[in-house]
Amino acid sequence: MKIILLFIGFFAANFSFAQDLEDRDDSFIVENNKNLLKIDIKEPFLQVAAKNCNDFKAANFEGGVAAYKETLKKYMYTFLNSDFYTLTGDFTFTLTIDATGKVTDTEGSPKVLNSEVFFDDMQYVVRRIKKNWAPATCNGQPIPSEMKLKMSFSSIAADL
Repeated sequence: MKIILLFIGFFAANFSFAQDLEDRDDSFIVENNKNLLKIDIKEPFLQVAAKNCNDFKAANFEGGVAAYKETLKKYMYTFLNSDFYTLTGDFTFTLTIDATGKVTDTEGSPKVLNSEVFFDDMQYVVRRIKKNWAPATCNGQPIPSEMKLKMSFSSIAADL
C-alpha cells in the first residue's frame, strides 16, 4: 500500500512540475550565418631602416617572408573570429619587433567602424606565433624595428 501511495505521489509531482508547452516562447530563432573570409597578404614586407646607421640589416623570420606569410595566414584562418565582423578592403599592420626578436606590439590601420575588435584579434593571432624573428641590426648590434604588412580582405556572408 505504501508503494502505491509513493508511486501516485511521484506521478502527481511529475505532472505538477512539467513545463506547459503553451507558455514557451518560440520568438527566439537562431540563425546559422557564416562569414567566409578571403585573405591576401601582400609581399614584400616593408621595414623602416634605422637613422644614422651605416650597416642596417632588416629583421627576418626563420624560413623567410614566405614562411611567415603562410604561418600568419594559417593562424588568421584559425583564430580570427570573423563571425563578429565583416572585413572588406585593404589594411596595414605595423609589427614592432624588439631587440630579442619578439613581436611586442601590433597596430592596424585604417580605423573603421568596429575595427578595434578585429585589431585586438590580430594582436592575439600575431602573439600565438611562437617562432621569433631574427632582430634587425645596426652596425652589428640588435635594435628594435618595425615591419609593415599590407593585407586585403574580402568577406562573404552566407546562410547555413
